[in-house]
Amino acid sequence: MQLDAPQSEDAKVQVWADAQLAVALVALDPAAFGGMIIRAHAGPVRDALLKTFHGMCTPDMPVRRMPSHIADERLLGGLDMAATLKAGKPVTQRGLLSEADGGVVIVPMAERMEPLTASRLTGVLDTGEVVLERDGIAATLRALLGVLALDEGLGEEEAVSAALADRMAFRADLSHLSIRDIADPVVTSAALSNARAVFGANAPDDRLLEVMTALAVAFGVSSVRAILFAVRTAKALAALDGRQDAEDHDIECAARLVIAPRATRLPMEDRQDESSPDETPPDEVPEEQEPESSSADEADDPPPPPDGPLDDQVLEAVEAAIPADLLERLKIGAALGKSGVQGAGGKGMQQQALMRGRPIGSRRGRLDGRSKLHVVDTLRAAAPWQPLRRKTPHARSAVMVTGDDIRVRRFKQREESVTIFLVDASGSAALHRLAEVKGAVELLLAESYARRDFVALVTFRGESADLVLPPTRSLVRAKRCLAGVPGGGGTPLATGLDAGLEIALESRRQGRTPRLVVMTDGQANVGYDPTSGRAQAHADAIIAANRLAMYQIAALMIDTSPRRSGAKSDRPSKAAEVAEAMGAVHLALPYPNAAGLKELVDGDISRKLAG
Repeated sequence: MQLDAPQSEDAKVQVWADAQLAVALVALDPAAFGGMIIRAHAGPVRDALLKTFHGMCTPDMPVRRMPSHIADERLLGGLDMAATLKAGKPVTQRGLLSEADGGVVIVPMAERMEPLTASRLTGVLDTGEVVLERDGIAATLRALLGVLALDEGLGEEEAVSAALADRMAFRADLSHLSIRDIADPVVTSAALSNARAVFGANAPDDRLLEVMTALAVAFGVSSVRAILFAVRTAKALAALDGRQDAEDHDIECAARLVIAPRATRLPMEDRQDESSPDETPPDEVPEEQEPESSSADEADDPPPPPDGPLDDQVLEAVEAAIPADLLERLKIGAALGKSGVQGAGGKGMQQQALMRGRPIGSRRGRLDGRSKLHVVDTLRAAAPWQPLRRKTPHARSAVMVTGDDIRVRRFKQREESVTIFLVDASGSAALHRLAEVKGAVELLLAESYARRDFVALVTFRGESADLVLPPTRSLVRAKRCLAGVPGGGGTPLATGLDAGLEIALESRRQGRTPRLVVMTDGQANVGYDPTSGRAQAHADAIIAANRLAMYQIAALMIDTSPRRSGAKSDRPSKAAEVAEAMGAVHLALPYPNAAGLKELVDGDISRKLAG
């Protein structure tokens, strides 16, 4: 996710100081904190933070750099081919994760990490060990480590795996800092050395657990790991100052580092108005009521704490650390995730390929001319069986390979995505809608070739739907087809949805990922039977929408129906009803424009809605 730039120099100073403090805590005990996500492009700012981290590590702490597309045998370990062939028996080779035991793994371009690799890394962070059961070997290797995930993503689609991010205590966004914002480290190596001697020896603190749990609930953080990370952070901050017990400023800093980046709501949403007439002020006691407790009873009960579990100062500090516009973007992201809609101009789905694409390992197969032999994996599969095969009558000194040992390469490539614009060309506003959609299509096509995207346009008016622009990546062809598209007439919404479904299914049969963007006010007045009336036309549109939902076509409904200023209604609009039936994200935008439509289709809708 792209975060808004800090509004003041003081905010930038705080971001940099917090990032330095976070990497210091990771260097203090990588396994205890799991690691940190650093969102920043390659440059002097990120290099300075990594240099600070390396300077805080002990000489014996292993630090390994892990490519985001690393193979399993290098990540987890496996069979040492040279040693196995020489010894005549399986010899285990350690992987990168076990080599980093007690240290840190740095992952560049973590936002592009393969899901399988992310799940492997997540499991190691959970258990602290690597379990090997492959290539005829079985072993368990210790791997207590932390992760520095370098996130270079540009948009909401490019982000570190949520499961992996939950296992890392800290997150920092340095994308808006410059070289001028870099300052000296806030933690010295001497303080870290002293803290290592005492951190982790303290008994669990019930007060810290209570406070951090209350903070997590107040800010909508549901992860128990976040609470434990916050408690450990507060204790580590106290250890850096040479203290055993965490104080209020340690709690405030820990909440700012761990709780604030995970916040999904503000505590103001749960606070009640102090002036509510339904409640009796605590300092006023009705005259007819007598105090129920005597002085003797008060002596038996322990005195209440002077402050509640959440101090207003801590709440304000955490709120100030929440990035601007974070909550709005979280709501939009949740809506897109629920509907299964991705940015139409973004990545297509993954598909397996036989002969081309990015290598993703190997599988058992045969040499039939349709696949490529994976020589190393074939030898690895054959190596454990060499002692038995050499005892056969026809044994030779060379490596003996059978058909069961054959391994062929696996490839993966992106599917091409198709964005299908389904535009209501009826009514008096049709010309304006068509003009803006034409502009959005041209903007998308300008970027489509490099991203393997196709764009199509269907308009519906009168009693039919027309395929104005078949799926294409040609900007010249698009401009020629878009010129002079007519508008006006009735609204055959059901017919238009059926036309969009037909193109989407045809695109899916061709191996592409279809996405539907519907622009309409939802006021259907022409059904499958043109004489059936408005009510039946809307019912037909609901039927067509249900059909789209049945085929699980990702869709975005842009509601162009006009809204009167200040008008409120509990009843959803016609377009909202259709969007709900088809499982689409519904956005009420009475006056869309070309650039705004492109941003919506690309998935970056948070800024548009916030504006």
